[in-house]
Amino acid sequence: MTGTADAAPQPHHLIPHPAKITQHTGVTFTLSPSSKIQLTTQKARPAAALLAETLRPSTGFALPITTGVTGGGIVLTTAADPKLGPEGYKLDVTPKQVVIRANSAAGHFNGIATLRQLLPAKAEAKTGQPGPWQVSGTSITDTPRYRHRGAMLDVSRHFFTTDQVKRYIDQLAMYKINYFHLHLSDDQGWRLEIKSWPELTKIGGSTEVGGRTGALFYTQEQYKDLVAHARSRGITVIPEFDMPGHTNAAQASYAELNCDGQKRPLYTGTGVGFSSLCIDKDITYRFVEDVVREVSAITPGPYLHIGGDEAHSTPDADYRTFMDRVLPIVRKHGKTTIGWHEFIKTTEDTEVIPQFWGTTSTNADVAAAARRGNEVLMSPANRIYLDMKYDKDTKLGLNWAGYVEVKDAYGWNPGAYLDGVTEKNVRGVEAPLWTETIRTSADIEYMAFPRLPVVAELGWAPASVHDWERFAPRLGAQAPRWKVMGINYHPSTQVPWTN
Repeated sequence: MTGTADAAPQPHHLIPHPAKITQHTGVTFTLSPSSKIQLTTQKARPAAALLAETLRPSTGFALPITTGVTGGGIVLTTAADPKLGPEGYKLDVTPKQVVIRANSAAGHFNGIATLRQLLPAKAEAKTGQPGPWQVSGTSITDTPRYRHRGAMLDVSRHFFTTDQVKRYIDQLAMYKINYFHLHLSDDQGWRLEIKSWPELTKIGGSTEVGGRTGALFYTQEQYKDLVAHARSRGITVIPEFDMPGHTNAAQASYAELNCDGQKRPLYTGTGVGFSSLCIDKDITYRFVEDVVREVSAITPGPYLHIGGDEAHSTPDADYRTFMDRVLPIVRKHGKTTIGWHEFIKTTEDTEVIPQFWGTTSTNADVAAAARRGNEVLMSPANRIYLDMKYDKDTKLGLNWAGYVEVKDAYGWNPGAYLDGVTEKNVRGVEAPLWTETIRTSADIEYMAFPRLPVVAELGWAPASVHDWERFAPRLGAQAPRWKVMGINYHPSTQVPWTN
């Protein structure tokens, strides 16, 4: 362990690393009881609300959100430079003000995430803390490397309450993660109410891995609340319903989804590849359309994830037939399809997005899609699957893709990892967290931290700053913040942690 939490946070400790940063020696801004959060654009109000929500408990300050700029405080305003794009921001710290300029709400959320890290770690506390609340003089001009920086949580193998999911969403927001992928169906559980097919949750949502029983699902109102919570943090939810495989929970709920007309028994194990919807039945596609229709209506984001992975019980010809019918359904209901990369072999539609989860550096189907113009979402399992064990002694997680220590998660280049997929083909990165062994928020956090901030760095920071020896101390400097927030992180010996 090195360093101390008592020292003022330094701009060079930021994660993700900004595109351009300049420090101003001898300049300090101090947040005071009279400070206000001042807006010149209403687009910034959601980010201002998040900042106030974060700082009021710890500082005890009122921090009113006002319109117009008068005197000192924190100012959220429009950007003068269109080069910042929709997600970039410019942050300037002077003795009287912190000014964040951005072209959109997304840019203001990203600026706020940076400002939170420039404040002392105790600013994240839920109870009153002693000041002073100082920010070192800094100028930052920042834009992301990739426009998709995601994290996925599997709530199907083990179910997590809305409060647990919100807690994880709040942690994602600290690191400029802007997409949250929610894996809502699998063999072990169907987790979202579908009003036209009520048995999906009554039966399919009644159990999980290990056999716990109950009402282990979200109502549509609860789902809408999760979506709204994510949006209030600048995060877009991507719902996933895996098909045509990973469907035992649905097949246990409705006999007609099976070719033999017999319900399947509920499944609480962890094996994969044994289930498949009945490809030849028209009712299969009525079922899919009902699910897509209902979920699209309550999902404001533009994407819907259809899974498509590990359909080992679906013959290849049937798999193609299924995708030929399902992809137009998703489009009909106004969403863009994302799927695990296997599905991309069935279509030449350049709008759909393959998510690469393999463990090799070659995949002919994904490379062909990239040549056609498809954007690729990178999630190689042996690099950024957060459920992989750190080492042989890790009590949680799996190791089918190998052990993934922090340096392993950092040590790859998303824009030059997969043959035939270049920087311009990469949409971004996403860190999945599957939950065969994950049961609590503490479990989620132990596997996600410190690797989640690693993924955030890969997705946002310029490739030019990609250097482990410089990154590791920045990562270690996050520890005091996690301790204040009660985040249960893995104290990897590869990282020089700040006390």
